[in-house]
Amino acid sequence: MNRAAPRVAVVGAGWSGLSAAVRLADAGWRVTLFEMATRAGGRARSVDAGGRLRSVDAGGRARSVDAGGAVWDNGQHILIGAYRETLALMRRVGVDPERVLLRLPLALVDPMGRGLHLPAGAALPAFVRGVLAVRHWHPGERAALLAAAAGWGLRRFRAAPATTVAALCARLPARLRAELVDPLCVAALNTPADAASAAVFLRVLRDGLFGGRGASDLLLPRAPLDALLPAPALAWLAGAGAELRLGRRVERLAPVADAQPGDRWRIDDEGFDAVVLACAAPHSAALAADAAPDWAERARALRYEPIATVYLEAPGSRLAAPMVALAADDARAPAQFAFDHGQIGAAAGRFAFVISGAAPWVARGREAIAAATLAQARAAIPAATWARAPTLAQLIVEKRATFRCTPGLVRPPARIARGLWAAGDHVDGPYPATLEAAVRSGLAAAAGIDDELRSPSLR
Repeated sequence: MNRAAPRVAVVGAGWSGLSAAVRLADAGWRVTLFEMATRAGGRARSVDAGGRLRSVDAGGRARSVDAGGAVWDNGQHILIGAYRETLALMRRVGVDPERVLLRLPLALVDPMGRGLHLPAGAALPAFVRGVLAVRHWHPGERAALLAAAAGWGLRRFRAAPATTVAALCARLPARLRAELVDPLCVAALNTPADAASAAVFLRVLRDGLFGGRGASDLLLPRAPLDALLPAPALAWLAGAGAELRLGRRVERLAPVADAQPGDRWRIDDEGFDAVVLACAAPHSAALAADAAPDWAERARALRYEPIATVYLEAPGSRLAAPMVALAADDARAPAQFAFDHGQIGAAAGRFAFVISGAAPWVARGREAIAAATLAQARAAIPAATWARAPTLAQLIVEKRATFRCTPGLVRPPARIARGLWAAGDHVDGPYPATLEAAVRSGLAAAAGIDDELRSPSLR
């Protein structure tokens, strides 16, 4: 690395911060990566059997706090084929997506295996063929869905800013809303349909379901989340000469009045030419409050939805598909999806039940979540599925999993000030809070800083 090159600080080693750091290092800048935790990954990370965070050393090697404990992820993350920037970043740091991800055609099926299967091929014909093949939907229901999708396409997958997903789909038959729209909405936006932005939902459908061959494919992790990006990215950055400061919380950020090269922004008492704030929105807001109060206020205004993941174990058992959709409600059935880790190629006999938009259940407490999910697993999934009765193995709650993606939401922009940019899935963009949104925001922040550092005024 060129020791005379400008210095750039990236604050936060989640997926957005890692993507920004890799892109900046690729551009030849001197990168210092700050992360207050002792591992990278942010909200897409691995934990040990006791729920404690796994640590990652400066060379990017992951190690469990309890070497004898099982490795868990802090949630059941899903990628899709349309996540092109995320997949490209994985390859850049030496990860083969085909090895660590199981690629499957999109299937939204119930515990009996009934539902929508998208066949291989061009996106639009595959969607039509898939809808027509769902035999437990009667012809009128299938026609209504195809007509609605055609209407969305004619309107270029746009909706008025104030429209909710529930209002967008109000004319669809109730069964289609319950079996297709509601699960897709809560999975993509982590916000219930009656409160979720139709504009963002349609953008997700456009790029996912109709984004080209393979865009809608499910990519399910068959390795711990650490192995997908965080640990390999840290190792790559260390090899590229970046300085990694894990376990280091940034307390202060301020512009320098009489700025000189290498000392335009101060992080605590250290000078940098530019900074990417890639930490959680509240921390970014606190750091930017003095330099950009309006930006900080917008970041502070975001509201959040939790996600709970209940891991069950039932050796010898097998679901109807690697991922099945469940009928969920706020009274007795918390989970919207269940994942069979044995079929994915991860841990045989382990099942992840995911509760998105989980605020009502989180308010009831962990014991209530666990008991209700166990009861749901036994009641909603055919008894023949279970070779043994499922038992609770782990419960992980991410209380601020994603921002609440509501109609007309105004998110903070990527550019905060000259030489100061933000990254994270909460930053303004076309997508909800997803891994792809995080990665894209990091790349955008890095590109903005790269342009500014190459500007004659900063030379």
